[in-house]
Amino acid sequence: MTTINNAVYRRRLLMHKVGIALSSMAMAVGVFFLMWILFTLLVKGFSALSIGLLTESTPAPGSDGGGLMNAILGSLMMVGTATLISTPIGILAGIYLAEYGDKSWFGAVTRFVTDIMLSAPSIVIGLFVYAIYVFHVKHFSGWAGSIAISLIAIPVIVRTTDNMLGLVPTSLREAAFALGAPRWKVALLIRLRAVKAGVMTGILLAVARISGETAPLLFTALNNQFYSANMNQPMANLPVVIYQFAMSPYDNWRELAWGGALLVTFSVLTLNILARTVFSQKVKN
Repeated sequence: MTTINNAVYRRRLLMHKVGIALSSMAMAVGVFFLMWILFTLLVKGFSALSIGLLTESTPAPGSDGGGLMNAILGSLMMVGTATLISTPIGILAGIYLAEYGDKSWFGAVTRFVTDIMLSAPSIVIGLFVYAIYVFHVKHFSGWAGSIAISLIAIPVIVRTTDNMLGLVPTSLREAAFALGAPRWKVALLIRLRAVKAGVMTGILLAVARISGETAPLLFTALNNQFYSANMNQPMANLPVVIYQFAMSPYDNWRELAWGGALLVTFSVLTLNILARTVFSQKVKN
């Protein structure tokens, strides 16, 4: 019996070591390519950084110089608008799921649709907004781009809010009900306030997700060579400019594309660091 047990133990130990070795190899391959990508981005991106990159608009084909000022401001405007649209909708939907989602068929359907939207290709969302909005107004616009990326951000905020509200102790809710607080006050002023740092983390992660989306903006906002604050007109944005400039035959356009890629990467990295360090520490406390 001892011999059999030893044989089983040795076989399991061998499989464990093989599994750990394969997992380590897979991680090493992933980290290697990630570091390779980041190194290439840093080398080529830093060479493109200049004052002109932040103060000049995108250049015309064949012209020298230029920058990404109009694309940066356009991205900020559209991402900011999308955040203003998606945040209240996502938080309120998350509150509904946390309060009533387990007791109604509508809550179950909402969770299912939200999970589908989390994994839906962004280009499909862009085509959807093109069909229901751009096609009817007959022109691309910053509003269409904001709507498209807000549809990507909403499910992230919904699921984060729902999950965070589920962490609130039942005793806290019962104490509030015992004091005579109505259910809407318990949800908004007690449960949501208790997990506001976690909800803010979800919002930042959603903003980081939509900051680099290109496909939806190709069908909605498109691009604009000049600076424009009119959200009802085609609007320049960093993801589309990077996509177009990276494939161009002009050296300065490709250099600007590397500089824009570096800006987007560091912006997303900063948001992820804030979400996973500053606010996550507040949640633990």
